[in-house]
Amino acid sequence: MDKRALYGPVSDTVWQKAAQIKLLICDVDGVFSDGQVYMGNNGEELKAFHTRDGYGVKSLINAGIAVAVITGRQSKIVENRMSALGVSHIYQGVDNKLVPYAELLEHYQVSPEQVAYIGDDVVDLTVMEKVGLSVCVNDGHPYVKQQADMLTYTAGGKGAVRELTDLILLSQDQFSSASGMSV
Repeated sequence: MDKRALYGPVSDTVWQKAAQIKLLICDVDGVFSDGQVYMGNNGEELKAFHTRDGYGVKSLINAGIAVAVITGRQSKIVENRMSALGVSHIYQGVDNKLVPYAELLEHYQVSPEQVAYIGDDVVDLTVMEKVGLSVCVNDGHPYVKQQADMLTYTAGGKGAVRELTDLILLSQDQFSSASGMSV
């Protein structure tokens, strides 16, 4: 098995960047979900999350790699989902993603080269331009796709986060020993 081509070919540069990652920061809508928000008549909001992404996040955390979320929307669903996965840094309702990004660098004592960010839209670029590995989901905004170091083969909400977590674990020789749960 060519571990570098699990989902599709990965460049040497992306592989080397992934091997340095100690913190993964994720957007939510369009990344963990397909970007659609279902609104009910009584104001309830629904989103779908893929269990494969949950397994990947838990595996990364269990391997000692931190995971955080920065999203522009505010949602109890996101808080519940990320808390269930063990994500302790959940920033919601954020207009300027650079503020929590700086806080996360300080908290985890990591350099920008040790951070990966996965997003899908123009609002994510401010952080993507600062990190060691910037990733856009396959169905992300065309401009963001052009700017990212890596484009996932998988669409947002369909396992794109898992694709990235697998890459990080593989590049750091931790994939075989990784353990998570499909939550």
